[in-house]
Amino acid sequence: MRQNNFYVLLNLRTAEGFESFGKFNLGNKRKVALNVFKQLHGTSAVDDNTLLTIELMETVNELPLNLNILGCTLDELAYNCKIIAKETFKLHNLKK
Repeated sequence: MRQNNFYVLLNLRTAEGFESFGKFNLGNKRKVALNVFKQLHGTSAVDDNTLLTIELMETVNELPLNLNILGCTLDELAYNCKIIAKETFKLHNLKK
């Protein structure tokens, strides 16, 4: 049985729609992925004025499934990347 993987996608709005420009792997533990995503800044109210989004994704049977999405500003995106990098470091270097 394959394990599900969790990851965060970074997207920006273009004339053609949203384009993914970054991906952070959060591993295969749902609780860990949800805890990381809960720390991120932004709004769940994504609308036509939203320029940047962050999506929490899960692979189920090798297909992507969107679990949550946040719209954010450029400053929030920078903060969120810092949080994701810090948490990823802890996941890989401070294993229990």
